[in-house]
Amino acid sequence: MKHELTMAEIAKFQKDYEAQPQNRVAELAVVNNGVQKASFNNEGIRKLNRTFSIEIPTDNVTDQKQSGRCWLFAALNTLRHGFAKKYNAKNFTFSQNYLFFWDRVERANIFFDNILNTADRPLDDRTVHTYMQGPDTDGGQWAMAVSLIRKYGLVPTYAQDESFSANNTAMFNRTLNMKLREDGLVLRKFYQEKKFDEIETKRQEFLSEVYRMAVIAFGEPVQKFDLEFKDDDGKYHFDGDLTPLDFFHNYFTDDLDDYVVLFNAPDHEFDKLYALPFEDNVEGGTPVQFLNTEIDNLKEAAIKQLEAGETIWFGCDVGKDSDRQKGILSKGLYQTDAIFNIETKLNKKERLQTGASGSTHAMTLVGVDVVDGKPRQWKIENSWGTKVGEKGYFVMDDDWFNEYLFKVVVKKQYVPEKLVKIWEGEATPVEAWDSMA
Repeated sequence: MKHELTMAEIAKFQKDYEAQPQNRVAELAVVNNGVQKASFNNEGIRKLNRTFSIEIPTDNVTDQKQSGRCWLFAALNTLRHGFAKKYNAKNFTFSQNYLFFWDRVERANIFFDNILNTADRPLDDRTVHTYMQGPDTDGGQWAMAVSLIRKYGLVPTYAQDESFSANNTAMFNRTLNMKLREDGLVLRKFYQEKKFDEIETKRQEFLSEVYRMAVIAFGEPVQKFDLEFKDDDGKYHFDGDLTPLDFFHNYFTDDLDDYVVLFNAPDHEFDKLYALPFEDNVEGGTPVQFLNTEIDNLKEAAIKQLEAGETIWFGCDVGKDSDRQKGILSKGLYQTDAIFNIETKLNKKERLQTGASGSTHAMTLVGVDVVDGKPRQWKIENSWGTKVGEKGYFVMDDDWFNEYLFKVVVKKQYVPEKLVKIWEGEATPVEAWDSMA
């Protein structure tokens, strides 16, 4: 069906607008201040007081700067809080740059696998197009961090500090992805011409070039370092000549398989395990999987883990109903419907189905305020530095949790046995463009 807009219709629209005096007031407010400022709801701040009945002692926050590494920062934050509890070193931090280096190299390798596995399809095939659209991005998932840590270990921040390119990824991403697209076309051509011996030779050449690019951008990854720190009581600790894997194995309990990723996507079947092979970053590593379930299961497991003194990696749609500077996540924080005199009613399921919402950012839950057995607000450690929120910490009301939080990473012991069994079963893979991705 087609409809051509007529001048008579436009005249009617103008008349309808002028018939309601409040429209002029809204116009003045928005034209001079913008939609966000004009629609800001102060009630969203008043009901969040930053007092939490369950709160894990944490201190300094990290800063991912101009990069999409939130998933890696949040994962290392959960690990460093465990280290802090065990070794009484609250502000000890791990190198994001070290693992980010290996992530870029590993993603290039798995991109080549994906391109070769789909080389018999045309370039405009949706799966091939999706691979080519983002060969090596810097966003990610919890399981991707697990794969990197298991294979490459951990190092303190001082052993491989942040580089300019790690903090500002746009230009490196653009350059690397252009190269990988060209490499992908070459490998597809060799496959289609059945030049299989040449494929592996060329792959090695391409991967060597990616490694060189990563070293130039992020610095060569440290192979050995001396662990040296003072704990919160001023006691000196030293352990010399460690490899990154030595550090991980000697100072951490490798319980990474004990975690479950609970997801809340109402547009998918509940109590079912899904796999996202498109997001795997390490060949042979931990697969990206989500156990989709009711939102209350996410909350209950999260509260239990916080009660046990353990922080939680979570993913959410951080841009919705949020004030970055004040560090507020509150449902209805912006009354845009009232400003425009409209009514929008999309629920969480419909927002996922239409692409209006999705998981865009990962952070760390470090506290919750439980009143009369129900969570009222949640304390969040972000990775945007100390100049936002309350010295880097955000507060989220429970209604926002319901609407815009999608996944939490919790230990099996805090999850109902029924869900654990599902987690340990077979996963149903989804497409690269699925709303869960």
